[in-house]
Amino acid sequence: MSSLPPLRDVIARHGLRANKALGQNFLLDGQLLARIAAIPGDLDGQNVYEVGPGPGGLTRALLGAGAYVVAVERDDRCIAALEELSALFPGKLTIVPGDALAIDETEIAADGTHIVANLPYNIGTALLVRWLTEEKWQPWWRSLTLMFQEEVARRIVARPGSPAYGRLSVLAQWRSAAAIALKVHRSAFVPPPKVMSAIVHVTPKQAPDGVDVQTIGNLTQAAFGQRRKMLRQSLKNLPGALESLDTLGIDETRRAETLSVDEYVDLARAIGATAR
Repeated sequence: MSSLPPLRDVIARHGLRANKALGQNFLLDGQLLARIAAIPGDLDGQNVYEVGPGPGGLTRALLGAGAYVVAVERDDRCIAALEELSALFPGKLTIVPGDALAIDETEIAADGTHIVANLPYNIGTALLVRWLTEEKWQPWWRSLTLMFQEEVARRIVARPGSPAYGRLSVLAQWRSAAAIALKVHRSAFVPPPKVMSAIVHVTPKQAPDGVDVQTIGNLTQAAFGQRRKMLRQSLKNLPGALESLDTLGIDETRRAETLSVDEYVDLARAIGATAR
């Protein structure tokens, strides 16, 4: 890694500037990038999927940790810089030009892949929800180590009753373990964003029996779509929901943010049973 040209020089040589429209903010601190790459554990010989590598700062750290990296980059300006990095790590970096939202990751990433990314802010939540709502479980990914705006990170790990607790919290926690692994000050980025950031680490765990993704997705969408209303109102149009509340002894005058993840799991299981 010490033989690599400074990242600032690479950015200057290729005339790269963070594109606000693409949600880009570059990280240049090598020590910080190495800390991020270490969050999933020992990556030596492991497969990693990276979204939005930009000029390749985090990519360098992942390759330096011994990973085999598949990197998806939408910004054509960054491809030449990534190709230079690929030449310095023969056989270790695969560059896929394209939009991560339009790509089927299972066609380019192996099962058991770690996803590690400084996600573009404008697509980060959409990608996370897609990865959390995989029908097949265990999913193709082994862990998620993802950069978000701190506000979004807090929503992912929030507990019931807190202002941040919502649909994203339940989707992240009902069959996964999620934690904030590292907070990142806005001054670490070029250009500095207006908000603080945080790294969230997510690992899949055994899925509860009798619950499917679509049911818990519909349930959380209905409940938190009208979170200020009582459950009897927010869930009235969801088939089987009010009946299931009664069966489980859940007070229908409660609001969405007061139910625990386990209660959402139980409720989704009961709703699923009424449909069979």
